[in-house]
Amino acid sequence: MAVTSSEASRPGAYAAAHRRSIEDPEGFWLDAAREVDWTVPPSKALDASRAPLYRWFPDGELNTCHNAVDRHVEAGHGDRLAIIHDSPVTGTVTRLTYRELRDETARLAGLLSSWGVAKGDRVVIYMPMVPQAAVAMLACARIGAVHSVVFGGFAAHELAVRIDDARPKVVLTASCGIEPSRTVPYKPLLDSALEQAAHRPERCLVLQRPQHTAALTEGRDADWAEAVAGAEPVGCTPVAATDPLYILYTSGTTGRPKGVVRDNGGHAVALRWSLRNVFDTHPGEVFWAASDVGWVVGHSYIVYGPLLAGCTTVLYEGKPVGTPDAGAFWRVVADHGVKTLFTAPTAIRVVKKEDPEGELFARYDTGSLRVLFLAGERLDPQTYHWAGTLLGVPVVDNWWQTETGWPIVADPMGLEPHPTKPGSPTLPVPGYDVRILGEDGREVPDGTDGAVALKLPLPPGTLPTLWGDDQRYIDSYLSVYEGYYLSGDGGRKDEDGYVYIMGRVDDVLNVAGHRLSSGAMEEVLAGHPDVAECAVIGVRDELKGQVPRGLVVLKAGVDRPAEEIAAELVDAVREQIGPVAALRRIDVVAGLPKTRSGKILRRTMRDIADGGDPALPSTIEDPAVIGALRPVLRDGS
Repeated sequence: MAVTSSEASRPGAYAAAHRRSIEDPEGFWLDAAREVDWTVPPSKALDASRAPLYRWFPDGELNTCHNAVDRHVEAGHGDRLAIIHDSPVTGTVTRLTYRELRDETARLAGLLSSWGVAKGDRVVIYMPMVPQAAVAMLACARIGAVHSVVFGGFAAHELAVRIDDARPKVVLTASCGIEPSRTVPYKPLLDSALEQAAHRPERCLVLQRPQHTAALTEGRDADWAEAVAGAEPVGCTPVAATDPLYILYTSGTTGRPKGVVRDNGGHAVALRWSLRNVFDTHPGEVFWAASDVGWVVGHSYIVYGPLLAGCTTVLYEGKPVGTPDAGAFWRVVADHGVKTLFTAPTAIRVVKKEDPEGELFARYDTGSLRVLFLAGERLDPQTYHWAGTLLGVPVVDNWWQTETGWPIVADPMGLEPHPTKPGSPTLPVPGYDVRILGEDGREVPDGTDGAVALKLPLPPGTLPTLWGDDQRYIDSYLSVYEGYYLSGDGGRKDEDGYVYIMGRVDDVLNVAGHRLSSGAMEEVLAGHPDVAECAVIGVRDELKGQVPRGLVVLKAGVDRPAEEIAAELVDAVREQIGPVAALRRIDVVAGLPKTRSGKILRRTMRDIADGGDPALPSTIEDPAVIGALRPVLRDGS
């Protein structure tokens, strides 16, 4: 039997669940599937007939929108809050009950149906963090259409290549997005993308926001409010469990984009299971993933996961700092009674940088908060300790990817919480068979670094393939080690089975024949009391192959000489890692370049330091940061 809520948190619950998920995936996931409403319940969990292209619940039929919205209304919970939209950039808070969400979704789905959008058709969603973005995703799911959300404000060219790959019948957008210091008109970007794209969507639906009104193209564009108001609501269309729910293009792709596919059945089962067993969040509780619907976290844990579980989800249109200050997160927790907060380590680091003593935190009653989950980039021990001390609640690191859609390694808080270890996201989540492999494809001993790989089959909810290209999926992820999915990250396990992720494999430095982890050096730099953020990159060197260079951002209020701090950091790395690290050059800089999801662009910095002129990734948050860093990176002295 799958572990039930009554059995959760008892000693041994995790070990039993993980063992069964690996030894008996058929029984484990069929039990988990009972938490989902099916129009045709599956009689079989795993279809391995086309391995390594596995499918889950091959004979099942369901509708994801019904499971996320309608089922809760039908169960008598229509007045429960489904969505809280908190927008400090507009000074508004909007609340939608499950009944209101169902009605808005049904009308938008009716409009799309009247425009000829049917099961299997694609719809591109290019929107800011507004409730209509979630409604758009759910409306597509309601009629069996496949949505592809593109982060609002992406450059026109990047939007165009995604339109050409997905070939949508309709594009849903808004007139603008709103940043703390400016309004970003979306419609000109969309118009430019449609001029560049070879594919021509038939219609565009535009949500007009009062901060900026977009010009509409006659015959193609329609006003959201007017068009939806006149639409007839429609019900939910059953689809096969193996039918695609969405396509999500991985960030930073060049050339032909890489579209991760998520299916309907496995996705619903996995997310429903994870809310209870990993995130310890239950119907009626408030869950806040401080991310964006354009990222996988937004798909899984702003929209689908919390709603599948009958929770209240927070959509936040703001920043960790600057809207208006570094107390913004704590204000949202206090205002809305957030139980579970999930964000990126970078967000906590910038809060720590601006408010290192937690003075702004002290202004708010955050007593509702029970746990802080952090993912998206490696969680350094210093940020882990700072957040835990400040909040007085467990801080749970978790590691996963766009491709997997839900955590691979985490502390399973709802199943059986474990003692945490700084620097480790804890243990493999049930369903994932995590192995550390050497170059020969064999497992390495505990404590030894290697390639982090997942033994096939991957569990439900993970990518079954890439959009339109099974072979590319096999070549990209499954071909290096037979029988394994290659994560692209390096790491190790300790003697207790705890997993440590040390960063992307291509972030490992080769210094005079010694393979060194940039993550290990960053851990030392981050431990300095004056350092808020840091990055270590490997720079080409004629003698040693590569040498490391460090870049650090100091905490607010630090006024010591940069040279003095840099010298202390060099000494610390030499003392804690050894002379072999050869870290001699550390620069104090104003900021580090990041994607909008918080990942530091180490490869871009490395390419510039090596004399290249790389194209900036489409996901970069602030291109000006790279501009300011160029002379520092190019200075190889």
